[in-house]
Amino acid sequence: MTILPADKLAQSSTDTALENAAIRERWGAFAWTDENAALADKIIARYPPGRQASAILPLLDLAQRQIGAETKTQGWLPVPVIEFVARELDMPYMRAYEVATFYTMYNLVPVGRYHVQLCGTTPCMLRGSDDVMAACRNKGLVKGKTTPDGLFTLTEVECLGACANAPMVQINDDNFEDLDYDSMTAILEALSNDEPVTPGPQIDRRASCPEGGPTTLVEMAEGVE
Repeated sequence: MTILPADKLAQSSTDTALENAAIRERWGAFAWTDENAALADKIIARYPPGRQASAILPLLDLAQRQIGAETKTQGWLPVPVIEFVARELDMPYMRAYEVATFYTMYNLVPVGRYHVQLCGTTPCMLRGSDDVMAACRNKGLVKGKTTPDGLFTLTEVECLGACANAPMVQINDDNFEDLDYDSMTAILEALSNDEPVTPGPQIDRRASCPEGGPTTLVEMAEGVE
């Protein structure tokens, strides 16, 4: 464990206090847009009276998306915004904070326009996630950081639930599967140039069917759009 000298510890505390003050100044007056206020009311109404805290997951997501729209990023949840959501649901702030810190879908620090979440768990690792990570590094992405242009944030995460199509990444709301070095590079280049990308498998595969098409229940599969 590294122990900071007293002067550096004091400076670190001062920097943290200034940063927190700036965050509160920027986001302390957070409120729903008219559209999101109506949506929040609709979400809360799904739950019985006294059980409105059950809406914490979708309301945190809604708040993050509103910040994303304002900042032209994928969005994040500053402390004052989590406090706002907690008040909306008449629940202690710490209960809301516990939820925000448990799920990786919530960003607790600012991220870029594209949040690249790379799965490094065993199935993806065995299928080449190291090559996908190398493609990210060679395009200037650094794990745990945002690129200087604010475009990409790279995070290594645990299983994202697409093991049959490993390796994969999630970029904002979309999964990109069956990746290799070249296909990951192509996706990052397209996003950098504001060009469209196609989510899902990046090889000749539909959903999680075998490569080349289904081998069982073929007639049924062919009838599915």
